Amino acid sequence: MQVCELMNPSVVSIAPEESAALAARLLSRHNVGALPVCGGDGILRGIVTDRDIVLRCVAAEEAPECTPVRQIMTRGCASVAPEDDVREAARLMAVRQVRRLPVVEAGRVVGMVSLGDLAKSRRWDMEAGLALSEISDPVRRRD
Repeated sequence: MQVCELMNPSVVSIAPEESAALAARLLSRHNVGALPVCGGDGILRGIVTDRDIVLRCVAAEEAPECTPVRQIMTRGCASVAPEDDVREAARLMAVRQVRRLPVVEAGRVVGMVSLGDLAKSRRWDMEAGLALSEISDPVRRRD
């Protein structure tokens, strides 16, 4: 099965110059845990998560209204292509210890695939479980 069969094609993204406060509002409004960060050209620049906002902004005593997303986002984030096999997505999630991956085609985000998406597909229960156990391993966690 290919990633495009499981991914969510409705992606909410944010520009690097937008504030961490706006990112938090978008995460809440759309009930998601991560936003791809895309430049004006639509090219993926990174990803910002609710955890990034808490640890790199709020806990660091930075003002979310004044902190641009580019300062707290994760650069060089892992991604998959729509035609990639879902097993590759699960493997990448385990190796990189992430729960969500942008789906990128020609540098532009066309979807998101999450560990939850893998778990919802009964065919990939085992892969999702293995990825989750790797992600949740406190010895390996790179937060």
